[in-house]
Amino acid sequence: MEHYQRKRQNLNRRKRLLWSGLLLLMLTFIGVRSCQGKSDFEPSIDQQVEAQWLPLVMRGGDPYIRALMRTISASESSYSDPYHVLYGGKYVSNLQSHPDLCMKIMVGPNQGKCSTAAGRYQMLKTTWDEKAERYHPKPAQFWFWLPYSFEPEYQDTVVYRWLLDDEFWGVNISQLLREEKVDQVLELLSGTWTSLGYGIEDNLVTDSLPEIYEKILQNELNHENGKLFKMPP
Repeated sequence: MEHYQRKRQNLNRRKRLLWSGLLLLMLTFIGVRSCQGKSDFEPSIDQQVEAQWLPLVMRGGDPYIRALMRTISASESSYSDPYHVLYGGKYVSNLQSHPDLCMKIMVGPNQGKCSTAAGRYQMLKTTWDEKAERYHPKPAQFWFWLPYSFEPEYQDTVVYRWLLDDEFWGVNISQLLREEKVDQVLELLSGTWTSLGYGIEDNLVTDSLPEIYEKILQNELNHENGKLFKMPP
């Protein structure tokens, strides 16, 4: 009788060990799948957005204005290196100043003319000179014949400060964006950037700009991580 009791106890112990092992294996599998879901799915959305619509070089600032700037460049300069691009798609390497190269316009209402548009925001030389004088963080040093730098950070900063200038635009653009009035903002800016849907040079992405803006905005808010960006000086 004692022999059979020990045998039964050993059998029960083995069963308990087997079930414990199976339970541990199931919990481990669930944990691995959960981690994979977080690492493979959520970040990949941001990675796709940033691969398609490059982040700004400028650090900090209002995420709504940052998203608008990336949306403008999605339509105006959808190239792999937008800060160095000229009108028509050619690149320049030297950004010590605005390139000021007049590239021939091949299609559209201004066909046959030329354009000095350059950089991520395709700013004309005259526009850059005017806005840089007002918004550039490093004043030009004319006594040394040093013009306003056109480096990526300064392209961003000048446009960022310009978009924040309520007096120039007559409205608070950031507030309009927070009120989800992106179409109104695009219409307001279309006189300056004519591919935004209400100008004279629509392109393949023009109709998708509100949707593009929403995706980029979510990307900017994700990077914010609950902390406000520091405003650039």
